[in-house]
Amino acid sequence: MQSTLVMIKPNGVLNGIIGNIISRYERSRLTLSAIKIKRPTEEEVRGFYAEHQEKPFFPKLLKFMTSGPVAFMVLSGENAITSARTINGATSPEDAAPGTIRYDFAPDTTRNVVHSSDSPESAEREIDFWFNDNELISYPAISFKC
Repeated sequence: MQSTLVMIKPNGVLNGIIGNIISRYERSRLTLSAIKIKRPTEEEVRGFYAEHQEKPFFPKLLKFMTSGPVAFMVLSGENAITSARTINGATSPEDAAPGTIRYDFAPDTTRNVVHSSDSPESAEREIDFWFNDNELISYPAISFKC
């Protein structure tokens, strides 16, 4: 079992597509182990994206990520990191495959609707950044008709 952090960025939350996005992950048999919605502070965004602070796009990213609420989730399942990233699509919406979240909803690379961890090491660090252990719940995905 693997876990990954997924964030639905402010444009996804404000445009009311949280449920649509979560259902795409659940259809791929990823389970929602934790979820919270909050407006990240500038300090939190700087800490989370520390490796990008010197890059030219960082001021725009900082402004965007503090502009509204973000939905933070931990998804778990077999190959959760690869599965979530495939569902998300390429970072740049212009390069994303049809049917992916970014192809369907992202207006540009900065406002690309979702973020997800890119490796097991990143997933561990990112989950620990936004969630305490007592906020994480583990359960198996059950396949049955409702």
